[in-house]
Amino acid sequence: MVDWKRGVRRVLYPAYENRVLRKMPDSLPKHVGVMLDGNRRWAKAVGRDTAHGHRAGAANIEPLLTWCEEIGIEVVTLWLLSTDNLNRPAAELTQLLEIIEDAVDSLADQRRWRLNPVGALDLLPDHTAARLKSAAERTSDIDGLIVNVAVGYGGRREIADAVRSLLQEHAAKGTSLEELAGIIDVEHIADHLYTKGQPDPDLVIRTSGEQRLGGFLLWQSAKSEFYFCEAYWPDFRRVDFLRAIRAYALRERRFGA
Repeated sequence: MVDWKRGVRRVLYPAYENRVLRKMPDSLPKHVGVMLDGNRRWAKAVGRDTAHGHRAGAANIEPLLTWCEEIGIEVVTLWLLSTDNLNRPAAELTQLLEIIEDAVDSLADQRRWRLNPVGALDLLPDHTAARLKSAAERTSDIDGLIVNVAVGYGGRREIADAVRSLLQEHAAKGTSLEELAGIIDVEHIADHLYTKGQPDPDLVIRTSGEQRLGGFLLWQSAKSEFYFCEAYWPDFRRVDFLRAIRAYALRERRFGA
């Protein structure tokens, strides 16, 4: 019975996906943020260990980027590891970092996407930070989809780092604190974020059924649309992605007006 159902899905889902794609409205997002959540719960549900869940999640990244290219998205931000995740048990964290390193290297080797690490790389092991930086350097000449790889990322940490960078910049110029306090505005801080120079995310997708932001792109997502999907990340399919994009396209964005 299970095999029969899978066979039916293999036949019906591509046709359904193509129909959704053909009827997609024109107002599509330029920047999509994705919270790749649910790897550990997926692994538990299928009776496997945590590392297996993280590997399954990593394997689903390339398909997602292909789907994004398919509809013309310009920037994707993938939250792979938060600053809170750095407090996980050492054995699990070591495996997770190795999986992330291998996944990012694999993406870079394809030379299809321009990779951009975002996060507090100083909090990561030196070899992890080095591999992320190497992936960015090897893809810096790619003229295509920008993929922000958020590793060791926390929204509050990003804002603190941006303010610290802003203060250091003006200290080097000899600007006094009083002078800086008189001129500082939101654009000054935005110019020092990890994603400086990029458009803010139009749409943020979170998998696994959780309906909270969790510190992802806190500054940038102030006016983003959100889409919460019940599927665990390893089970996130093209049809789920297209439904998220369609839901976004059908919303009337007011931007606070």
